[in-house]
Amino acid sequence: MKQEFQMFAAYNSWANRAVYDSGAALSDDAFTRQTGVFFGSLCGTLNHILVADRIWLKRFTGRGEAPTALNTIIHPNFAPLRLAREHEDKRIADWINGLDEADFAGRFSYTTVSDMRTISQRLSPALYHFFNHQTHHRGQASAVLTMLGQPAPNLDLISFQRSEGRAFA
Repeated sequence: MKQEFQMFAAYNSWANRAVYDSGAALSDDAFTRQTGVFFGSLCGTLNHILVADRIWLKRFTGRGEAPTALNTIIHPNFAPLRLAREHEDKRIADWINGLDEADFAGRFSYTTVSDMRTISQRLSPALYHFFNHQTHHRGQASAVLTMLGQPAPNLDLISFQRSEGRAFA
């Protein structure tokens, strides 16, 4: 299991770089333009992914900052948001790399943000959600980028495995 989650952490970083590379040419106006996606704009969507990652990492590790609302805007500007994303991706990979195989079968407990319930569950299913959540919202970010005239980044896992992620193929 550890190698599988190491792959997801590496893929996550690769896919995030692709999204941010595509968005780098946008004006500030385009970056914050309301496009009808769930979190409103590319700015809102990319911030939400970062917010959710911080919430989950706090749940998993007990460390770090965790916003209390899913629509928090941590960074309204692209450049600092990109730096924060890069830092978070490294933090994710470092944490996964530090786990033992047995850790993935362990349980953890946390309080939900939306309705303040206490949940206890195994780590591995939560990690599948964690990485799938990012994929879901990167898909929305990709759609926004094309709406704004930018090239759609290639986010296919198999493309990662055929390039930077060959060790996981």
